[in-house]
Amino acid sequence: MSTFADAFPRDTNRVPFTAYGMLTTTPTTLTGSSATVNVPLWHVTGTVLITGLFGVVTTDLGANHTAAAWRINDQTAQVYLTAVGGVDLSGKKAGSLVVKKGVVATAASAIDNVAGAILEPTTLETMMFSQVMVTKKTGAVTDIEYHYATTDAPTSGVIQHWCYYVPISRDGELTVI
Repeated sequence: MSTFADAFPRDTNRVPFTAYGMLTTTPTTLTGSSATVNVPLWHVTGTVLITGLFGVVTTDLGANHTAAAWRINDQTAQVYLTAVGGVDLSGKKAGSLVVKKGVVATAASAIDNVAGAILEPTTLETMMFSQVMVTKKTGAVTDIEYHYATTDAPTSGVIQHWCYYVPISRDGELTVI
């Protein structure tokens, strides 16, 4: 039976969440060459509500970094969290962003720091990020991955990935890989 304390989303110390929920982060060094690359970021357990998913370029990206997207992989099926075709991040400089701000069928948004830039919800949106619920597949390792493609030239750079989430099930968790 639930208690009153269970009615509020809480972190692992039982402290109620504010704003976007719990935060986890992981850096990704990019080295793909002539390949589609899927980098595991977090293991999923239970069910979580992702309230914010974004990456910050911390080391300039190479000239060959296309189809950037996030997806879930349960080792059998892959379900995209942003559009399969992704977004082109080729040559983005440190400080640029990639953000999940639309529904799953929408490509991630690239915010280039070449000039001053802002990101805000449209008049139809109510939040900066697009939320999505993710559930681990029973009996399988389920990961959230960063997906990108390169052609005949290798890419390079580093993206620091950030994910705000709220555990929905009692075992709901994202664990850095």
